[in-house]
Amino acid sequence: MAELVIVGFDNPTDADRVLTELSRLQKEYLIDLEDAVVAIRSSDGSVRIKQSVNLVSLGATTGGLRGALWGSLIGLLFLNPLAGLAIGGAVGAGSGALSGNMIDYGINDDLIKSIGQTLKPDTSALFLLIRKSQPEKVLAELSEYKGHVIRSSLSPEQEAKLQAALSRAHPPSPSDGMEAAAEMAAQRA
Repeated sequence: MAELVIVGFDNPTDADRVLTELSRLQKEYLIDLEDAVVAIRSSDGSVRIKQSVNLVSLGATTGGLRGALWGSLIGLLFLNPLAGLAIGGAVGAGSGALSGNMIDYGINDDLIKSIGQTLKPDTSALFLLIRKSQPEKVLAELSEYKGHVIRSSLSPEQEAKLQAALSRAHPPSPSDGMEAAAEMAAQRA
């Protein structure tokens, strides 16, 4: 069973950065995401939604391949497989793109839009549909990001652990940058 987690961030870039980090963790098999969406509310109040899975291009690709296959087979019946391949591929890509545009995969779009409208200007939110994860390792990797849980289907204990990990994070201060520069200079010498 998948878990839904929605995390809010106090600036418009953190949700994107966390999603990039989660994509890296997914390649290391520490988390398995079914769907992920970033909602960003700009200073003028408009909400921009970024889907992690582009269903239009996915539908066009699979539809084009299926159409080309079936077009070739039907073209063989009429002794013109190349025309069948071209026509079948074009029709399949068009119908696949149309069906990909109409499918609501993963997280409900109405939920994303309604929560996106409640965000403060110049903030962002990350919507995650998680199949499975290694919570301790994932939370350790995400401890540098400061956020707050808006909504989740996690157990109260799991949600408390997530909120604790997000609240421990602190934004880097100017002194952190000075300390890192001093350490780098000492290593070079």
